[in-house]
Amino acid sequence: MQHLSTHKFVNDFTEAFDGDQSGDPQPRQTPGVLYSRVLPSPVRQPKLLAWTTDLATELGIREPDENDLNILGGNAVNPSMKPYAACYAGHQFGNWAGQLGDGRAITLGEWPLPDGKSWELQLKGAGLTPYSRRADGRAVLRSSVREYLMSEAMFHLGVPTTRALSLVATGDQVRRDMFYDGRPAPEPGAIVMRAAPSFLRFGNFEMLSARKEYENLQKLVDWTIEKFYPELTGADKTLQWFKKVMESTATMVVDWLRVGFVHGVMNTDNMSILGLTIDYGPFSFLDAYDLNFSPNTTDHPGLRYAYGKQHSIAYWNLSCLANAISPLFEDPKELISTVESFGPVFFEKFYSMKADKMGLDELVTGDVNLIDDFENLLASVQPDMTIFYQLLGDLPEDLTDTAGVNAYFTPSFYHPLSEIQLALFHKNIIAYQERLAKNTISRAVSRSKMKACNPRFILRNYLLYEAIQELEKGEDQLFKKLQKALETPYSKDHDEFFALRPQWANEQPGSATLSCSS
Repeated sequence: MQHLSTHKFVNDFTEAFDGDQSGDPQPRQTPGVLYSRVLPSPVRQPKLLAWTTDLATELGIREPDENDLNILGGNAVNPSMKPYAACYAGHQFGNWAGQLGDGRAITLGEWPLPDGKSWELQLKGAGLTPYSRRADGRAVLRSSVREYLMSEAMFHLGVPTTRALSLVATGDQVRRDMFYDGRPAPEPGAIVMRAAPSFLRFGNFEMLSARKEYENLQKLVDWTIEKFYPELTGADKTLQWFKKVMESTATMVVDWLRVGFVHGVMNTDNMSILGLTIDYGPFSFLDAYDLNFSPNTTDHPGLRYAYGKQHSIAYWNLSCLANAISPLFEDPKELISTVESFGPVFFEKFYSMKADKMGLDELVTGDVNLIDDFENLLASVQPDMTIFYQLLGDLPEDLTDTAGVNAYFTPSFYHPLSEIQLALFHKNIIAYQERLAKNTISRAVSRSKMKACNPRFILRNYLLYEAIQELEKGEDQLFKKLQKALETPYSKDHDEFFALRPQWANEQPGSATLSCSS
């Protein structure tokens, strides 16, 4: 176990590629480079609010002392670090946005592991960078709390994700216009230390392609393959690599759908090249099962990033990545074919996941129709997704009458069902019971499968809102409770949070509605 302040970091990325070495944080275009060296901006009074002990233990990082706290707060760097902000581009809400880059994130360096691999450690909210555009590079407490807790919640749910090592209050005030309505106000600032094998994203490759820096593009692809996919060799290794990215992206989105997660801003610059959930902003878990739910107010005109559209957006984003690397192919025919195979890859994973959620032994003839009917039922009735699947897992085998079925699932309903909905609900539950009776596994094994993939605790937005309100008053009781609960999301250990979203949260800004600054 080593201290952040004294352990020797490695800097594979900055040593492999050209960067702007000036250290100037002023926003500007940076053609020809993949990053810009920049130091974090000091803060008034860093205070440790949270430390992720299990991640620190896994990486071999000691609990922070005063010197480490200064690094976590951006007031100091280890001499072996070469802090930088990455340059990348992206499509935002379907439109080409040009150069973007790490506007409020600064990667300190790479923490080496005994197996020869390394993890990037990055401060989010650490101050101005050349990619901050018209912003200040800072983050507020509410957005930092949300990112810290959700990163760890997703990890314990088994969803591929970046991690969060620490949460530090800065002692400074940050001015934010939360809903872009002309009413900015000061808020307490905070910094999250994020950790991942890499923060490379689709947009890194899009930037180089858009600028026709094909030599750098080829170099970045080769470096990425060598570092993260060393098993890929041969003349077609770039195509093999793209297939890996496509498959890991499909797996990630299927896991999002499994637990009811809505990312909220699936721009190409927010898509990890390793298939990790990255850049937690206006996210939410589903309460009511609404395929058209998007928590992001910026997304509301078209609901581009709604829960039920996330797989199609993943396909669109992969098409953008394919287009970016296409200059590296003499004939892009196989690349195009690979992109077009996303649908079959995704739906095979999707239906397998749904079968597990429903406790089926395997997918057999007719199961896809059963699952589709179930999806249509949920979309129509809109029960609480988490509570519904918990009830489904304990569904009595002899429950067959309409009134009994309705009464059993009532705890998951936000609204009373109409007669038509009741009839549809009963019909689907009976069909489901009949299919379960054909399982080749016992009911106990079936229920065990369901419990393993249907979370009982999810980090609902209203809980985050309440925790943030308390923290802003100097209280952390709910924050600590949530931090503990997210570690065992499939157990009944924290059933004080097993409840429908309260009525007050339906219209509460910061709970029901979020912005990209959230």
